[in-house]
Amino acid sequence: MSNNPPLNLNANLFGSQQPSSSSQSPHQQRERKGASLEQLVLDLCDRDLRESALLDLSKKREAFQDLAPLLWHSFGTIAALLQEIVSIYPYLAPPNLSPSQSNRVCNALALLQCVASHPDTRILFLNAHMPLYLYPFLNTTSKTKPFEYLRLTSLGVIGALVKVDDTEVIGFLLQTEIIPLCLRTMENGSELSKTVATFIVQKILLDDIGLRYICATAERFFAVIQVLSTMIESLSEQPSMRLLKHIIRCCLRLSDNSRACEALRDHLPKLLTDRTVDRCLREDPATGRWLQQLLLNVYGEIGAAAFQGGLELMMGN
Repeated sequence: MSNNPPLNLNANLFGSQQPSSSSQSPHQQRERKGASLEQLVLDLCDRDLRESALLDLSKKREAFQDLAPLLWHSFGTIAALLQEIVSIYPYLAPPNLSPSQSNRVCNALALLQCVASHPDTRILFLNAHMPLYLYPFLNTTSKTKPFEYLRLTSLGVIGALVKVDDTEVIGFLLQTEIIPLCLRTMENGSELSKTVATFIVQKILLDDIGLRYICATAERFFAVIQVLSTMIESLSEQPSMRLLKHIIRCCLRLSDNSRACEALRDHLPKLLTDRTVDRCLREDPATGRWLQQLLLNVYGEIGAAAFQGGLELMMGN
């Protein structure tokens, strides 16, 4: 499997993939380059300048430490970003989203990710129920690039919320049914979208409230394990060490619940026990140890001995 770099939810999720979306002349663009942070934020409330301001701020957001509080507390700015988001709802069904529309709203979402990441604005962002505006984007199924970019950037906002362990965040996301939306992306999204969605589910599971919620009913548990199993099978054709790592961590956390652990004896993805992934785990000993612990939790010392022996040989232990 490929040795992917670590997932950075604070980075621009598109990088060079984003098409340029400024309609201003080269002379106007040169003048805009020298605009201050405060001026760019003010420009978000001006319809004629908003597109350029969105592009500039999304590119430079990591260079501005105080951008998130400024976005949140300046008059009309969050309303302007929400206007950008809701304006493309009519293009979601039937799917008819152009690359330029997608890029523009993704720039707005990148600024919301900045707000969701900042310790001074994260809870304010949550209390305003801002994630709900992103859920329609996660509910789409079109595999075209404009929709994939939209889902990916929306997941980046949710990922920024869960990256900091906070039970209040987990509780809000569970109440608003984020799990089915993540599972949909884990089934149908691109490799990177699947990875971010699985990371979100993993962070929810690592919280005690999240683990209890998913294991509270057989329906929830089997919905999650079925998607994880399907993803494991797809990795045999399209390898991704980064995605495999999150899948194994999710399964390991499920095994911490006694009822889920018992169910895993019959429903653990077979590719995790038939040594199909052994070669991949040689590249990541930490994930290999997670798998060893998972097999021990599910099958006990005797049942897991054969699996663990094979893993130890492959990992050089």
